[in-house]
Amino acid sequence: MIRPLSVVVFLLLGLAGNSVEAQTATAVKPPEVRVLKNSPGQADGLIFIAPKGAGIGGGPQPGPVGPEIVDSTGRVIWFSEVTNGQIAADFRVQSYRGKPVLTWAQQSNFGKLAGATSVNYILDDTYHIIATVRAGNGLNADAHDFLLTPQGTALITIYDVVTADLSSVGGSKNAQVWEGSIQEIDVATGNVIFEWHSLGKVGFDESYWPLPDSSTKAWDYIHINGIALDDDGNLLLSARHTSTVYKLDRHTGAVIWRLGGKKSDFRFGPGAGFYFQHDPVVAGPNTLRIFDNEVNPKPVLPGSRVIWLKLDPSAKTATLIRSLDHPEHISVLSQGSAQPLDNGNTFVGWGEPGRFSEFDANGRLIFDATLPKGYDTYRAYRFRWPPPS
Repeated sequence: MIRPLSVVVFLLLGLAGNSVEAQTATAVKPPEVRVLKNSPGQADGLIFIAPKGAGIGGGPQPGPVGPEIVDSTGRVIWFSEVTNGQIAADFRVQSYRGKPVLTWAQQSNFGKLAGATSVNYILDDTYHIIATVRAGNGLNADAHDFLLTPQGTALITIYDVVTADLSSVGGSKNAQVWEGSIQEIDVATGNVIFEWHSLGKVGFDESYWPLPDSSTKAWDYIHINGIALDDDGNLLLSARHTSTVYKLDRHTGAVIWRLGGKKSDFRFGPGAGFYFQHDPVVAGPNTLRIFDNEVNPKPVLPGSRVIWLKLDPSAKTATLIRSLDHPEHISVLSQGSAQPLDNGNTFVGWGEPGRFSEFDANGRLIFDATLPKGYDTYRAYRFRWPPPS
């Protein structure tokens, strides 16, 4: 049962070793959620968001920001303010050591890349931090994804500036490039047990992103924004700036196949193509669910959507089997997520516009809400919380 008393609010003051000092802060007013539609048929559970300054890179913070839990009326259940110019991202419920936990990634300059260093937090059902995860091998974690695995490990995203020869794509021979990498970290020890780098595996010619207009700026050629486990244990990696989902061998790091982009190994059926996507996740045997942004920055379609693709590994085809879009045809320049719910519904976070919605199994919009102007949330979810005892 949800605690029926006043909002529980924590103020994150800073780091103390591997923990975060927290104190109650009654003066902090969490961002208010405005509910636009609240119809019957919703799945059980509360809504998990992480309000921050809106826009690519995160605009100026319009007020308190941080992980927030609300109910379907917009009532705040729990909020943890993040200070010192930082933001939280990907706030959700996951499983660690067989128990439900709260997780989020926290850093400054979300999406701006330069100077961003993410710390990933794991909290128990009493809101106490039980573990933190950082990148290893001298690299800096990024907040785009923090995925716990059944093996007690965490998959994290990393951006790092390297020098590379871009003469093959019209750049200089000694250019600065943002390389996209991932690490798998043993949560208990902090040891890196798997590391993958995009250079040498993803070519510069795969990118749709223009070269920077200054030789002093690093080129964000791949822009990794999501990691997932495939049903065979290998990895799915989403790269926005190549409009591609890569399947990676979890042991060797080899690219098993490319879905989408300039070098796709799959042919697309009608309506199955996607562009500048986020959050690809397994949704059944040889089936992926993808948040398809369709804008970067010019729209490819009138609105963003959630799509389900059936892959035929033998014929190398991708077929559209389902699609959801908002009745207002929301165009999402950045961010976004889609989550299956236990009753067959789908919960969608619309990223930069600060909207989040629930659709029933027939695609009917039954819940819709928005954050105040100036805020967005990278992803949005619905979970049962606290977990049943």
